[in-house]
Amino acid sequence: MYPVPQGGAEPVLLQIGDMALTSTHVILPYGRYPLHGSTWTVQDSTQVTDGIPVVAIVLTIIFVWFCLLGLLFLLMKERRYLGFVSVSVTGPGFHHTAQFPPGPQSGAWAAHATGQARAITAAAPPLA
Repeated sequence: MYPVPQGGAEPVLLQIGDMALTSTHVILPYGRYPLHGSTWTVQDSTQVTDGIPVVAIVLTIIFVWFCLLGLLFLLMKERRYLGFVSVSVTGPGFHHTAQFPPGPQSGAWAAHATGQARAITAAAPPLA
């Protein structure tokens, strides 16, 4: 996990994987860095494939001998999600990436979370 802010520190406003944001810092597994001047990016490398599941082929082979309705099993479809969704933060002296599994909502969630992180970063004051 990430380091918990110590005594009287700011609350965590947003957490994306193992990255946490306060109003002035980004907290990573290996330290705490100023949020001002950091850059957030999201990359969606999700690939969606549709195909006939193995169970449909097996059921078709079994039931085609009993009745021709066994061919209806070939109408079954299976959707597979491959790849990953990654969220990266880069700033003065640090770079960190968190990867998330693909899914029907993963890309949209990561884009929304990155947008929130960018808004918090834009409002972050520079540290002296």
